[in-house]
Amino acid sequence: RSAEMAKLTQLIDNEVFRAYATYSAIVLLKMMLMSLITAYFRITRKAFVNPEDTASFGKGESAKKYLRTDGDVERVRRGHLNDLENIVPFLGIGLLYALSGPDLSTALLHFRIFAGARIVHTFAYLIPLPQPSRGLSWAVGYAVTISMAYKVLKTALYL
Repeated sequence: RSAEMAKLTQLIDNEVFRAYATYSAIVLLKMMLMSLITAYFRITRKAFVNPEDTASFGKGESAKKYLRTDGDVERVRRGHLNDLENIVPFLGIGLLYALSGPDLSTALLHFRIFAGARIVHTFAYLIPLPQPSRGLSWAVGYAVTISMAYKVLKTALYL
């Protein structure tokens, strides 16, 4: 049991793993914030998808008008979905990358660029900023994840 604890302590002492944990927490919190922003837009635009969500605005037929889609709500939801499509792969590949023994400076560069790209992508979606800002920020984050995947495969190729 003490050998297992020693391995866990080594992982926590690993600077690259701590950097991964830091930037993973940042992008996960950003993604969670998108849920709150979606709720805010639903409430302020009075656009709901579930009948029980309209109860505070009336009953029966008067509440049905709030069961609708809204362009602003859908835009936030698309941004949130894009986070799910990109942050989840980053978490898995980033963990494997962190455990593959990269230099700290290289790992920090990957993690910081990814987090920055996802934050810019969110602003580009919500403001909205003119294209190609959203597309470029998506592509930068995606390229970082591919770069980490390449390093993992190159380091520990057991195919």
